[in-house]
Amino acid sequence: MSGELLFAPMCAGDLDEVTSVEREASQFPWNRALFADSLHAGYSSWVMRRDGQLVGHAVLLAVLDESHLLVISIRPAWQGQGLGSQLLEYVTERARFAGATQMFLEVRASNRVAQTMYSRHGFTEIGRRRGYYPDADGLREDALVMRRELSRVEANA
Repeated sequence: MSGELLFAPMCAGDLDEVTSVEREASQFPWNRALFADSLHAGYSSWVMRRDGQLVGHAVLLAVLDESHLLVISIRPAWQGQGLGSQLLEYVTERARFAGATQMFLEVRASNRVAQTMYSRHGFTEIGRRRGYYPDADGLREDALVMRRELSRVEANA
């Protein structure tokens, strides 16, 4: 790995590149319109760059004191280097500083790699959504619902 990681709020100028990464990284990717709608709605949306190249992105929805991780992706050529963990911690801290006291996410029941990463970051399984995701056979796959408690930020911190 070389070069410094830079995190920045996602903007409209990032959408083509974000959509490209999403298509590379996911069998069922978000499309450009979903990312554009998230920006328009004011969701907490972030990109991660290394050496000027967009290597990952994440979108969170804030509801009261909760944050919901809607999507997180790392460009496949950069996977396996801990970048997903770094992006997850970055957006978790942004959520915490925005007042979230807990974070939720859904992950495919078959995605053991992601489940392991989320568990290492303090997420625990709290439920299951039956038939939540489409699968490659045209059927539906369950999602595990995971949650992480976030410590409160002190006002003078």
